[in-house]
Amino acid sequence: MTEILRGVNERLIDVLLAQKLLNQKDLDRVLQVQKEKHLSFSRLLVEMKLVDAKVLMGILSQVLQIPTISLSKMEMDKALTETVPRKLAFHYQMVPLSRLGQQLTIATANPLDVLATDLLTQVTGMNPVLLLATPDEIQDALQRLYGGAIIDTLSEIKGADEEAVLMELLAEKGQKPSSVESLIRLTQEGPVVKVTNALLKQGVHLKASDILIEPFEKKLRIRYRVDGIFREGQSPPPQMHEGIVSRIKVMANLNIAEHRLPQDGRIKFSVGSRDVDFRVSIIPTHHGEKVCLRILDKAQVMLDLDRLGFDPEALTALKTASARPHGMVLITGPTGSGKTTTMYSLLKLIDRVEKNLVTVEDPVEFDLPGVNQVSVRPEIGLTFAAGLRSILRQDPNIILIGEIRDPETADIAVKAALTGHLVLSTLHTNDALGAVARLVNMGVEPHLIAASLALAGAQRLPRKVCPACRETVHPSKEIMEQLGLPMDGTYVKGRGCNDCRNTGLNGRIGLLESVPMTSEMRRWIEQGASTIKLREVAHKAGFLSLREHAVSRAAAGIIPLEEVARTTVGYQE
Repeated sequence: MTEILRGVNERLIDVLLAQKLLNQKDLDRVLQVQKEKHLSFSRLLVEMKLVDAKVLMGILSQVLQIPTISLSKMEMDKALTETVPRKLAFHYQMVPLSRLGQQLTIATANPLDVLATDLLTQVTGMNPVLLLATPDEIQDALQRLYGGAIIDTLSEIKGADEEAVLMELLAEKGQKPSSVESLIRLTQEGPVVKVTNALLKQGVHLKASDILIEPFEKKLRIRYRVDGIFREGQSPPPQMHEGIVSRIKVMANLNIAEHRLPQDGRIKFSVGSRDVDFRVSIIPTHHGEKVCLRILDKAQVMLDLDRLGFDPEALTALKTASARPHGMVLITGPTGSGKTTTMYSLLKLIDRVEKNLVTVEDPVEFDLPGVNQVSVRPEIGLTFAAGLRSILRQDPNIILIGEIRDPETADIAVKAALTGHLVLSTLHTNDALGAVARLVNMGVEPHLIAASLALAGAQRLPRKVCPACRETVHPSKEIMEQLGLPMDGTYVKGRGCNDCRNTGLNGRIGLLESVPMTSEMRRWIEQGASTIKLREVAHKAGFLSLREHAVSRAAAGIIPLEEVARTTVGYQE
């Protein structure tokens, strides 16, 4: 077998030299490292960045006569996780793709690892059929197929136990680095780099919106926000916290030596064949620095209003208001309710060559082609208000304000809406008509609100019932009473399965209540009417509340009643 491997490597070397992809000096260096570390020749070529992984895969395919496969967009068969154990797949970097009779198709980046294929045959009792894929695609597919692999990454680094990995990270177990030089050295260690990369990739594969890295006295906790709810993931040992945070600082171009003050930055990270942006926020806590990573994955964002799941009538009202030449459209809701996505979708809908569109955001979350986007920088005096004043001098048709936070911004936004501009913005209120009270609280005169406001909306993102395990249920008496529903109704709920990770929920759908400004509504706003009175006026005009929208979705079997309660309890009817 050694002679076969040697023969393959010799043919591989001949091709690389002939195509001038490798010179003799680099070849000698690779062979020396291989002799010292006993690693795969092809793996070293990639790790030492001498040959591109995809180029090398093509050459290996030619030399070994093994077909290649792209795994980036391939759906993984979860049933195969019962055939190939997780530890075996991660340790030998093999992805099971399909089985037919006694044949098991496997994707691998190292087809010459005879020990791995022999062991696979013994464990599964099947004959492996090999296909070639790049190491990054293999790792990406394993994460999608098996889920989190933080601890497996630790074990894979050295083929050793956790303690051995940590001893390589720190000179003495539990000892923290004491200088900038040691911090920088720590961030360049293979274990820290691999575990940090695994954390980021896991967040993307889970389709999470946020990753939290939280240090405690005896534990490092990793949590992912999936469909608006945090769930705990696999955590590295607490001794790795300093290295992981420092590595993230390096990736985000932050001050690695600063541990006392909050820091914010941005990371562009490759996952498979696409780049994903991460917004980084670091704050000091009692047990160390806490990191929040907001995942801005364009592949998961639908900037299409018609696909967000809004009720047709509410959506029509929103589109009509945004088609006006001037006025103010406000979308309200708590953090994570999808307000920014709705605003970006509106911009995409109304963007035209003949229009001048400008945004002022904190920060810019996604690059929008054809739209001038300004990022707020308070530390140098570029606040929302300052940015707005400068933007208005350029005579824009449409202005998007990331959020109206203070009286000065509110005043400029209202006046812009009154002087021929269409203003789109968000507010943090519980319901649509709460936007009026919030603006009044910021010092805006009621008659100015009545004249400028074109539409107020409120948004939520309840989780949908998993289609793979949905079943009809009779809800409990408590939840029916809580929501004020008749006791004889039947609704749908998910039992829990592999597709939804045993939650019974899979994906989210948008709920939108929208209140267009009728002449009667404007009259009551001018008179300073309460939110309760404004809601009465809206209901007479056919307004449906968030609660009513949510209950109708539950009756249609789209969301469970528990999500109606979670997203609208405390909401003022």
